[in-house]
Amino acid sequence: MKEDLSNKMHNVSFSPFSTHGASLSSKGDRAGMRFIIAGGGTGGHIFPAIAIANALKKIDAQTEILFVGAEGKMEMEKVPQAGYKIKGIDIAGFNRSSLIKNFGLPFKLLKSFFQVRSIVDGFRPDAVIGVGGYSSFPVLRYAQTKGIPTFIHESNSFAGKSNMLLSKKATKVFVATDGMERFFPAEKLMITGNPVRKSIVEATMSKRDALSFFGFGDDRQTVLVVGGSLGAKSINEAIDLHLDDLLNSNLQVIWQTGKPYAQKAKDRAAGKQHVWVSEFITQMETAYAAADIVVSRAGAMAVSELSLVKKPVVFVPYPFAAEDHQTANAMNLVNKRAALMVKDSEAIDKVVPAIVELSKNQQGQDELKQNIARLAVSNADIVVAEEIVKTIK
Repeated sequence: MKEDLSNKMHNVSFSPFSTHGASLSSKGDRAGMRFIIAGGGTGGHIFPAIAIANALKKIDAQTEILFVGAEGKMEMEKVPQAGYKIKGIDIAGFNRSSLIKNFGLPFKLLKSFFQVRSIVDGFRPDAVIGVGGYSSFPVLRYAQTKGIPTFIHESNSFAGKSNMLLSKKATKVFVATDGMERFFPAEKLMITGNPVRKSIVEATMSKRDALSFFGFGDDRQTVLVVGGSLGAKSINEAIDLHLDDLLNSNLQVIWQTGKPYAQKAKDRAAGKQHVWVSEFITQMETAYAAADIVVSRAGAMAVSELSLVKKPVVFVPYPFAAEDHQTANAMNLVNKRAALMVKDSEAIDKVVPAIVELSKNQQGQDELKQNIARLAVSNADIVVAEEIVKTIK
């Protein structure tokens, strides 16, 4: 018995495999342009996508935007919270740790293409924008077969294989850094930087108020520890093991753990005055304002945000990211003397000593701030949106 794929769709009701829904107008009587934005999986894909959507709406308030994401992933929650409709497709990425878990991947990919056909034919976008993540590939690939303009935003310093394949027929490829012609057709490239959340770009909170938010004073340097939206095992274990070393070095710690490590970290910090622990920091702009030093994974979004807020950072790249792109991201800054890096495999022994040493070296902090600030881009979302609109008009 065929599964009703429409049960998987969010917020829009039209029959699977139809070319249009009864409630959808034709291109001729549209008030504004229509865009599909595909991708997600992590905050590093989702937040730039939302920033681009907001910029497109700023250009024309009547623009209609539909997101497409992977069922069960972060985007299914975060995108509606930002005020946009999203449809989920059943798709997963290649599992590098367990080959047996990839057995059903071809079937999921095939199913996702049927779902994508229904979504794209029903919504009839003027263009499709891919930001990376599992759902990006089938949506852009189908749009390309239909002759719909497609745009890619590659946020990392090392391009993913899917984006490299898609770029051959893409209208334009937006990238965050220079040197990306080794991955993409040079004539299609445009260096824009990474779109960053509006709340961070426009943040105005003072350091004193930010410290007060976390219950801290200004008599100690503040270390912000973030492992991404899901946390980072190696970073968490390093902080857990050496927490007393940090506190005894006259430091205070804002520790975002991710859900899996949250309770253990809270137990470890119990009764300690200069530690604030949470599984997720909603107001990241406040945490950045409070921080003197940051410990972070090296996802593209983290790199872009830290460049904007001009913070000395110790990167601990996630080594199992596709094509090890986090190490490439981090090294791009290390080579410009704009950040420090500790390998994930060495994090337990080396992260905290690196933090303590940097905290005692004000000149070193100042140099990192100055160099990372040179890489900051605050208007990438507007640049991307304006280029897309200009290209398709």
